[in-house]
Amino acid sequence: MADQLVVVVHFKDLSTDEELRDAIQARCEEFAREFHELARCEVNLEEAGAGFLAHGHVTGKNTDVATHATADTLRPAVDRVLDKIERQLRKQHDKRIFAQRREAQRDPPKRKGA
Repeated sequence: MADQLVVVVHFKDLSTDEELRDAIQARCEEFAREFHELARCEVNLEEAGAGFLAHGHVTGKNTDVATHATADTLRPAVDRVLDKIERQLRKQHDKRIFAQRREAQRDPPKRKGA
């Protein structure tokens, strides 16, 4: 499903940095390879006082993750927001997978007598 992933990067009142855009694209594609339900990854970058603010939003089937991060320079802000998104995606994914396993273990199939 990584082929269907839409990655959108907005540079609000900033000059466009194609190297950073490519890095964001690559990282979002990594997310899509691991979490197949992803459909859209959006990152908004803007100047915030003395630093930079990065907003991240990832959506897909049964998935909606949004977060933000700040840093003195643009690249660390992007890295922080993408790290947060990855942690949240992993947490949601693990809850879904392990909840099913726990439910299955609660009611094991009954054995038939010999």
